[in-house]
Amino acid sequence: MGCKFPIVTALALIFASAAYAQGPRQFSGVAAYYDKGYKGRTASGEEYDPKKFTCAHRTLPFGTHVRVTDPRTHRSVEVVVNDRGPFNKGRIIDLSLAAANVLHMTGRGLMKVVATIE
Repeated sequence: MGCKFPIVTALALIFASAAYAQGPRQFSGVAAYYDKGYKGRTASGEEYDPKKFTCAHRTLPFGTHVRVTDPRTHRSVEVVVNDRGPFNKGRIIDLSLAAANVLHMTGRGLMKVVATIE
């Protein structure tokens, strides 16, 4: 005999699939930032502006807002995805110079961060 609640089961599978397709709302790893001398266009077609709070991520859609936090100091900054990358193994996000300055990471270069999709 079949399931007693086929519609409820089907809806549960649809919602579970949709939540899974969105991916995790929070991820952590190593962040880097754009070199001070970087100039050019981002993958979204925008001109890179070191004064804007932007970032590069491999898969998040352009326009996604991400809060990036230094778990050691609890400093955080909200950035908008407008580029693709990073392409270095082990890195999860590249930040604009403005965002890196807020996190006080420009002296370090790389930093462990927690990123939350807003």
